[in-house]
Amino acid sequence: MQTTKRPTFADFKKKALQSEEVREEYNALKPLFAIKKQLVAARVAKGLTQDQIAKKIGTSKSNISRLESLNNNYMPNLATLIKYAEALGMRLDIGLR
Repeated sequence: MQTTKRPTFADFKKKALQSEEVREEYNALKPLFAIKKQLVAARVAKGLTQDQIAKKIGTSKSNISRLESLNNNYMPNLATLIKYAEALGMRLDIGLR
């Protein structure tokens, strides 16, 4: 009996990105996903929970969860990103390339 290989996420992504429409949307969301990944990495590196960050900036844990989530395309505003960075003892740098 021959078994079939289960497709991986990498297989799915490769196939999906063959579509120009999917590729354009994927590329448009790259900066948003990059900042979200940086937020989570910085918070974890500082040893803080979402609840601790929320208290520091005066919001709820659910707002921090939504801010960090890669499962939505919620676009945080600049003031929120600055507060988040400050709560970590960091600063937000934005630039054009």
